[in-house]
Amino acid sequence: MDSYSKNLIGAIEKVKTAVVKVETFRFEKGKINPLGTGSGFLFSSDGYLFTNAHVIHRGNQYRIKLFDGSHYEAELIGEDPMTDLAILKISAIDFIPAHLGDSENLQIGQVAIAIGNPLGFQHSVTAGVISALGRTLENLGGGLMDSLIQTDAALNPGNSGGPLINLEGEVIGVNTATIRGAQGLCFAISINTAKDIANQLIRFGKVKRAYLGLSLQQIDLVPKLKSLVNTSNKRGLFITQVEKNSPADKAGILDGDILLSLNNIPMESSDALFKQLGEDKIGQFQYMGLIRNQRFLELRITPMEKGDQNSKPQKPHPQKIMVLN
Repeated sequence: MDSYSKNLIGAIEKVKTAVVKVETFRFEKGKINPLGTGSGFLFSSDGYLFTNAHVIHRGNQYRIKLFDGSHYEAELIGEDPMTDLAILKISAIDFIPAHLGDSENLQIGQVAIAIGNPLGFQHSVTAGVISALGRTLENLGGGLMDSLIQTDAALNPGNSGGPLINLEGEVIGVNTATIRGAQGLCFAISINTAKDIANQLIRFGKVKRAYLGLSLQQIDLVPKLKSLVNTSNKRGLFITQVEKNSPADKAGILDGDILLSLNNIPMESSDALFKQLGEDKIGQFQYMGLIRNQRFLELRITPMEKGDQNSKPQKPHPQKIMVLN
């Protein structure tokens, strides 16, 4: 057997007992109505698991099927529709939780493996590479999901909430969506973002965050550009779109600017930016370092709470996402 296949098999072995099937039901008027199924994965020894918010949305009863075929009723700990993440908890003990990796140092071209339950085929595996990092997509509510990993590892309905792993068997993302009508354009929420969301959902049952209104793409900075603006950043965040009436729009940020720093802290990934946009930043002046026309520019921006009605969502992008439950 070739070494690539051996590495792939070894990675899957490390995480397979943590991958689960999520079944969502709604009990009302004396009847239990099935709403759909998706995927998830256990990440702690006491039974906490990740899935997508759209998998469990509108449900009030949840059943989890483990690798060995056993079933458990699950408790909803919390959901965050803005990042399409949810946390459930079960009482199972016979499993090995998935090891959560670090998405900060991912590289384009790195092998990515998706595991889930597409179309009811439990524990199906697909493999590909990381195609891009720091992507932003519109979610079903009209908001923006940031820090997404783009991969060509095939995802299908039912893959939602399953893990995207590397060759070491570490979870690097939570699978969430594809672009409708496209091939090889699949997306996962970066695991560093997911860790931050899980921490807040487990502690508080909800998430509060500061909002800027930017669509971003992580890029490498060429040496000439770094020299022109005198920055030590190896990477920056290319601003592909600014939402109308958003804090970024009001601050004068433009499509095509490159984000370098926030309050003089280098921003080389969407994960790094997400970590800085906590509740404490809402309504407080922040200073954003940018590259515009090969020159360094600093603008003042005042984040608002994400979901604030004063910020109106932009018109939907013509490329529609397709959730995978």
